[in-house]
Amino acid sequence: MTTKRGLITDSFKVVKRAKRGGKREKAPPSPLPQKDAETVREEDLQQLIQFDLDWRFGPCTGISRLQRWERAKHHGLNPPEEIRDLLLQTHADPKYKLSLWSEYPL
Repeated sequence: MTTKRGLITDSFKVVKRAKRGGKREKAPPSPLPQKDAETVREEDLQQLIQFDLDWRFGPCTGISRLQRWERAKHHGLNPPEEIRDLLLQTHADPKYKLSLWSEYPL
């Protein structure tokens, strides 16, 4: 008397894959999506707003962002260098120069 063993191959068909010939060439990496100028500007302004809202660097009313950064540096508060770089690159634009609270009267 023979008994059937319940092997998985009894229920499913065995499929053998054909061997591939040779090595495939690696595809060049896809280029990173370029950010448009408006997106970059919005991200920069968001960083500056976060700098304005961070009270570790002192009050920001009545002075420019660069003056506030320099004051914080002078007092050893370690403000972010990227904020200074951003402010020096865009020193002519009032949206970058003036703080978030500049439109409100003192």
